[in-house]
Amino acid sequence: MLKKRIIVCLDVKDGRTTKGVQFQNNRDIGDPVAMAREYYRQGVDELVFYDIMASARGRAPILALIENVAQQVFIPFCVGGGIASVDDIRAIILAGAEKVSLNSQAVKNPDLIKEGARIFGNQCIVLGMDAAYDNAMPSGYRVFINGGRTKTDFDAKEWAQKAVSLGAGEIVLNAIDTDGVQTGYELTLTRMISESVDVPVVASGGAGTPQHIAEAFTSGKADAALIATMVHSGEYTVGVIKQALSACGIPVRL
Repeated sequence: MLKKRIIVCLDVKDGRTTKGVQFQNNRDIGDPVAMAREYYRQGVDELVFYDIMASARGRAPILALIENVAQQVFIPFCVGGGIASVDDIRAIILAGAEKVSLNSQAVKNPDLIKEGARIFGNQCIVLGMDAAYDNAMPSGYRVFINGGRTKTDFDAKEWAQKAVSLGAGEIVLNAIDTDGVQTGYELTLTRMISESVDVPVVASGGAGTPQHIAEAFTSGKADAALIATMVHSGEYTVGVIKQALSACGIPVRL
């Protein structure tokens, strides 16, 4: 049986890790390089680094910071935020990342997924999708861009399927409605996307306890779970979370 992955997310603004609730009111919580080093020491399976202001400011992520993080960790490392061209993808991979997360720019230019997958391989191209409940959409969920600030006409399920058809090798599904609230993942949305595509889906937004993560894997059918607040707060370590999941019968790398 494939092991379930635990991924820690570092939301970075102006070179510092921040954390907000439902994509708002972000506060400074530390140095991303030091935090990456610590989570690697704790045994996290992967790291995701989002430059949360890059798209809004019309720039790519900060390469020097990506290089510094990559030098601290020897696990898969994904970078997102403001990636608008094949040259941006190349620069980020050369800086030490294994994957890039395409979100707002992919909505604006879906061919970026296709070109990225053609040149670098599907395994390097992750669709980052920010979605929220909206009963006006066919699936009941609407895609948002620019850090959740701008709504689109894209239906979440349809966009996930299209992105995979273009070459996305994984989807990180950020549920805006549950982001940062620590009351559990948006399981209905997670299960719908997981069952509609044939690539790994990462649940994101809402974890507060190991039980929430277990539910993402069982009820939500997710292949991996992205966490932030529950470890950034110091309430849990990655090791404690994995031990709790293992005790529930969830296969994880210990």
